[in-house]
Amino acid sequence: MFRRQKSLASERKKELFSQGATQFILRNDMRNFHFLSRLVLSAGPLKPTPAVKHSKKIHFEIEILDAQTKKQICILDKVTQSSTIHDVKQKLHKACPKWYPSRVGLQLECGGPFLKDHITIQSIAASSIVTLYVTDLGQQVSWTTVFLAEYTGPLLIYLLFYLRIPCIYDGKESARRLRHPVVHLACFCHCIHYIRYLLETLFVHKVSAGQTTLKNLIMICAFYWGFTSWIAYYINHPLYTPPSFGNRQITISAINFLMCEAGNHFINVMLSHPNHIGNNACFPSPNYNPFTWMFFLVSCPNYTYEIGSWISFTVMTQTLPVGIFTLLMSIQMSLWAQKKHKIYLRKFNSYIHRKSAMIPFIL
Repeated sequence: MFRRQKSLASERKKELFSQGATQFILRNDMRNFHFLSRLVLSAGPLKPTPAVKHSKKIHFEIEILDAQTKKQICILDKVTQSSTIHDVKQKLHKACPKWYPSRVGLQLECGGPFLKDHITIQSIAASSIVTLYVTDLGQQVSWTTVFLAEYTGPLLIYLLFYLRIPCIYDGKESARRLRHPVVHLACFCHCIHYIRYLLETLFVHKVSAGQTTLKNLIMICAFYWGFTSWIAYYINHPLYTPPSFGNRQITISAINFLMCEAGNHFINVMLSHPNHIGNNACFPSPNYNPFTWMFFLVSCPNYTYEIGSWISFTVMTQTLPVGIFTLLMSIQMSLWAQKKHKIYLRKFNSYIHRKSAMIPFIL
């Protein structure tokens, strides 16, 4: 009997102990749950893990056809959307070594404009297959070479006529007739003009890294060299007659010529500034230099000064060849000026909407 009561007491103690332990565990669980809830709330909303986006590259097939025969030359596969026309030319050269990148011109259609090297395939592709027509442009030369040849020729050719070498003029007639001072002054002005051009080509202008055809170089040199020969022949001829109004006409024209040359130089220096070239260029604004004030009136003052130089040279020498050359140069430069003026209007409309292209208030 005593043992049974003792076992009942021990079982009662175990039951009470288990109930206390359970309550203790529950109490601790509640505390842990409460602590965890406060921690989650203080941490804020959970941010989902950003999904990793795998960019899918789009590839194109470039079909190259001969622009003359329309025959297929090759197919360039796996050309990415970021590839440029320059990259296509390089791939074409690897596939067909006879097509050199410097001589290749690519077109979207026969007779259309040649695509620039910086144009991407994605910008011209209408589908995954792009057809381009290839043309051999011939031997290419850099623009720096073109400008140096264009300006060096007239400088040397004029000096040959100025020296009156016997194979050009009659030696007896040249020795018998003395040259008028305007002949020496014209040689000086002509040399100043082309020496300035050469120095600006080497040290001022940002010459394009592109190239042009050898045929274009020959045509440019033929024009400038031919007119220089014609002009120099008449001015340095022993029978050359000075201007009608004498020294006053010569002096005023020479001063105006030198002022236009100086103005042209200062404008070219300003246009070569990094702020005035490239895609993020700003329109040049006049500064303290009076020669730059021409920007208040025209958008292409370098052409204005250039035409002013040749008009002054025409009046100073009073010769027909110089007048014809000045007229042709004026027509060509007016076309260039109007083209640039339209570009400026699109980019800097608020700056030059009241300006002329080349001649103030007229053109």
